[in-house]
Amino acid sequence: MYEYRKTIAESDNAPLIAAPATRVPLPKRNLLLLQGLMGPLFRRLGQALTKHGYTVYKINFNGGDRFFWRLPNGIDFCGNEDDWPAFFEETVKKRNITDVVLFGDCRALHRAAIHVCRKLHIPVHVFEEGYIRPDWVTLELGGVNGHSSLPKDPEWYKAEAAKLPPIAEHRPVPSSFVRRAYEGVAYSLATAALKWHYPHWKDYRPWPPLVEGVGWLRRLCRRKKAQARTDMLLERLEREQTPYVLFPLQLDGDSQVRLHSPFNGMLDAIELVLGSFAFHAPKHLRLVIKEHPLDNGVRDWCAEIRVIADRLGITDRIDYMELGDIALVTQKAQALVTINSTCGTLALNCNVPVITLGQAVYDMEGVTYQGSLDDFWSNPGKPDQEIFGAFRRVLIERCLVAGGFFSEEALEKVMEGVLTRLQSACPIEPSLVHDLSASLQRRPSSKLVTAVASHKRNIAFKRS
Repeated sequence: MYEYRKTIAESDNAPLIAAPATRVPLPKRNLLLLQGLMGPLFRRLGQALTKHGYTVYKINFNGGDRFFWRLPNGIDFCGNEDDWPAFFEETVKKRNITDVVLFGDCRALHRAAIHVCRKLHIPVHVFEEGYIRPDWVTLELGGVNGHSSLPKDPEWYKAEAAKLPPIAEHRPVPSSFVRRAYEGVAYSLATAALKWHYPHWKDYRPWPPLVEGVGWLRRLCRRKKAQARTDMLLERLEREQTPYVLFPLQLDGDSQVRLHSPFNGMLDAIELVLGSFAFHAPKHLRLVIKEHPLDNGVRDWCAEIRVIADRLGITDRIDYMELGDIALVTQKAQALVTINSTCGTLALNCNVPVITLGQAVYDMEGVTYQGSLDDFWSNPGKPDQEIFGAFRRVLIERCLVAGGFFSEEALEKVMEGVLTRLQSACPIEPSLVHDLSASLQRRPSSKLVTAVASHKRNIAFKRS
């Protein structure tokens, strides 16, 4: 029996660098890009920034990074983790870096770099999958999700949203799974091929590059059959009109799961959710589990879920959805259970109640369910749309860029938004930095706020 805990370091929720109260014009911006998404995102970003007069450098940590960069000012880091902070600090000082850009703020090398940036008072711009789906990308100053500086006060969002103009027209952008799969395979192969050049590289994902590449190829080969099974499931759900709760899986190697939740990986979360569903959900209710669209296929989640469901005696109430548009099944769901996926905001936008099992930027009173998972199945309530609407408006203004990662049109839209964001923000004025730094130092650095089972959710891992 394992106690459910949510542990939050208060100092981690402070902004690593804050936006200036008064913008200070800079004679020159020198940007340093660290690791991006597998694919051409950072190359396209480098091209766009250079075209608009920025000086751009990129540190490559492995063969995949190097393969997708292929621009001037690439810098190879071939050392180990112990060498990294000094190497990074020297690079920043030598090239007069004014901004650092990275994808994902929980990777070990990125966390070390952010720590150096805090010391040097250099802004860090963090990319992530969009807080709001679809067709948005997160670009937040300082950190995302559990490291975001956004408050949890509904009244603050209402007051801030009232100051903002209406949201401009937002158009969807295409996204290609096949493109994402091929980019993943190419990145994995290049990483393996140049392992000799980057001997100390340790992947933040739990699988070797070749294993992950094979997984992507397997998914591509099985795609037609998976689509047929998905179509049959959707037809049955539509025909029978059986009420269901949606549980979208996140990536097993996602740092948002491993660092911003009590789970070591998705299997822990699956066992918890299925166990609670088996013992506390109404018997007429079904659970639809949606595979993550970017899952690499290394693990057979469908088979692992079947084993757990068989043990709990609920196999006939569990559906596994491999492909398809999650927006369609979200709209008709009774509720949604998630760790901290951006699918949560998709559901909230459809007025579907949501419970989070980890730290999520949108988890707050009035927006998400604040009771126990066991009670959620029978009485999930409804989100307050006034609070969520205000939260969404502020989020778009401060943290989001329109577009996506997996088509040329989507990337082009992202580049436009990034340029606009960077042109409207700049490194903080030195006097303001010192004030901020002093206030952060006065905060307790080791104090932990621990929410145990009885505090918010009475959840326990059940192991047979």
